[in-house]
Amino acid sequence: MVPFWLDLVLLTASVVVLLYQGFALVLALEMPRLAPAPPNPAAASLPKVSVVIAARNEELDLPDTLDCLFAQDYPNLEVIVVEDHSTDRTAAVTDARAPRVRRITPPPLPPGWTGKNWACWVGARETSGEWILFEDADVHTHPSAVRTAVEWALREHADLATLAIKIEMQSFWERVVLPFYVQVVLTYFRTPHVNRPNSKTAMANGQFWLTPRTVYYAMDGHEAVRSVVLEDVAIARRYRAAGKTLRVAWTPELAQTRMYRNRKEMFEGLLKNVHGTEFSSARLIGSLAGLIGLFLLPLGLLPFGLAMGDPVLIGMGAFLYLALFAKHAVFARALGVPWPYGLLFPVAVGYYVVLVVTSLARGLRHQGVAWKGRSYPMGP
Repeated sequence: MVPFWLDLVLLTASVVVLLYQGFALVLALEMPRLAPAPPNPAAASLPKVSVVIAARNEELDLPDTLDCLFAQDYPNLEVIVVEDHSTDRTAAVTDARAPRVRRITPPPLPPGWTGKNWACWVGARETSGEWILFEDADVHTHPSAVRTAVEWALREHADLATLAIKIEMQSFWERVVLPFYVQVVLTYFRTPHVNRPNSKTAMANGQFWLTPRTVYYAMDGHEAVRSVVLEDVAIARRYRAAGKTLRVAWTPELAQTRMYRNRKEMFEGLLKNVHGTEFSSARLIGSLAGLIGLFLLPLGLLPFGLAMGDPVLIGMGAFLYLALFAKHAVFARALGVPWPYGLLFPVAVGYYVVLVVTSLARGLRHQGVAWKGRSYPMGP
């Protein structure tokens, strides 16, 4: 039999695990949902919006993204593509849609800037709209997406409004890993708490976020976070620190994206997000401990209880199995993935462990971030 004190420790740890898993479900239920708005006869009075798309080697996704923007029911829309020295046909597919879109080629990347931040900053300076919408080159939008987002931002008096868009997952690895990625983002940033007036929580989704032009420049926009890879979160934190109003909503009907087209691209993209340019070994070690302690070690309680013949641990271990696998199956289904993929969540956790270990090893060797053919140095 297991000593009483060890029973108590393991049961306490199990309760902590269950509370954390339950917290993720509570956050998901709290997440506000924004659906396409009904037609607005007064839409002509809405402010002019300038859409800025930073595009580097996006010939496959950009055409559909632009065509979706051209189909918007927003009456006063300006579209600017900042073609960031691509080596494919990004410039050609953009020019083929002129004059509905204006293509800009930014000057060479200055020292201390990431490519996306520089492209967004250059593009923003060419805009004429009262609001600026930053959208990724692989986002496909509903015809009322821009109008719905602007009307919502105006109702909420938002200084930064961002959409949590639907991620399309087609391959095996996308369906296994990305539902877990969504959970990590949801719990790490406590996403729905962004909408609370007195909350210190701040995040934005760089795939689709909009802000009044005057506020963007007052906050120095992308220039203020020029070297940061997770620029959307950094900008949101600056807005929050300045007392600005942030809003976020879950919008699967308004916008979708396929973030990664293959396993190699997915690993590099997620590693970029984990690694960043602001290295902290303590943060990464804490993340590693959290991944193992909250998702993998609890799965060992049932076999340990069976080996020790402890009915209490067997019961708690079985309940943990049921809770963990059921929760991840529900999350997978809610994100549009067949629920059996949720049962493979230990594989997703192992994938993330590899990402964190890789980031830690690279950081300790002072290796920078590589993305889209560029490398950015590490900072503290």
